[in-house]
Amino acid sequence: MQSQKSKLELGKEYPSANEESAIQAITQISIQQIEQNYQAGERPARRDAHAKHHGCVRGEFIVEANLPEEMKVGVFKDSGKKFTACIRFSNSSGNPKPDYQGDARGMAIKLIGVEGEKLLIDELRTQDFILVNNSVFSLRNLQDYVEFFVALTEAKGNLPLKFFVPGYNPFKWRWHELKIFISAFNKKVASPLEIQYWSMTPYKFGDRAIKFSVKPSADNISGRTASRSPNYLREAMIEHLNSKEACFDFLIQFQTDAEQMPIEDSTIEWTSPFYKVATLKIPPQTFDSPEQMEFCENLSYTPWHALPEHQPLGATNRARKQIYTAISQRRHELNGVSRQEPTESDFSSLFGHLKG
Repeated sequence: MQSQKSKLELGKEYPSANEESAIQAITQISIQQIEQNYQAGERPARRDAHAKHHGCVRGEFIVEANLPEEMKVGVFKDSGKKFTACIRFSNSSGNPKPDYQGDARGMAIKLIGVEGEKLLIDELRTQDFILVNNSVFSLRNLQDYVEFFVALTEAKGNLPLKFFVPGYNPFKWRWHELKIFISAFNKKVASPLEIQYWSMTPYKFGDRAIKFSVKPSADNISGRTASRSPNYLREAMIEHLNSKEACFDFLIQFQTDAEQMPIEDSTIEWTSPFYKVATLKIPPQTFDSPEQMEFCENLSYTPWHALPEHQPLGATNRARKQIYTAISQRRHELNGVSRQEPTESDFSSLFGHLKG
């Protein structure tokens, strides 16, 4: 229940005064990183984060039947509604590296055939949900984001310790953020199909605010362990989907206390209960042909590919609107590839042959 002493309002954003300059700085640093890697011989030009994908798969996103009225919002407004989903699994690092090295893991869901007005004008019928296998983000605000990127560049692939320990004054050390960072990058993962993912950042759900999560079915768990193969996460997906489907629950949690569950600080975990609003089913399939992998490489995901009812909230998401668009535009330019959202027909032409 919302505290009467709270000065913050549920679902309300509180932008800081210097946000625009921070967003510009982060955008510039991100694009420079892509261009430098490209000039150094990396082909194709890759994302500045989540550069290595394990593959994209075709799935079905099924809205729960008999949802309560308060949960019939946006893509969830029609109980039992089914959407085709294009799901990209990835490592979070901006530099592709062996899967056995520490990294966070990502899951990006693109629903195809979503009608209605959208927040961005470059797409008409898609809705994206972006998730990582950690419940909280490791940066409190956009100025920290800038300092982190600078420290990360200087660290040249190593732990950006300068960001977490910026000087001799221990009161300025970022212990909370360091703990989150180490936890996120040291999780043992056997397969992308066997772990839980979280949005980390908040979103609108009609006139309320939520975070969301995707939790694997118990039937997804295989008992396999991580291996020393550089691409073992893709190999685990191939083995699983060769003969067996994978299922996930799509869950939401409401912001119920604006102080304890803030919009602007995504390093704070929300404690409200989760509710299931949809099922994500991934049938047996082949997804690793050269054509399918190239299709996956050229896709763009952003939380701003969304209905207004699911508008991203908070500083990190406000920054993502400009940064993700600029990164996508630049890497597509460097790769000489058109930038467009997939339709049902072009997605099905590559991913429509499922295994019985």
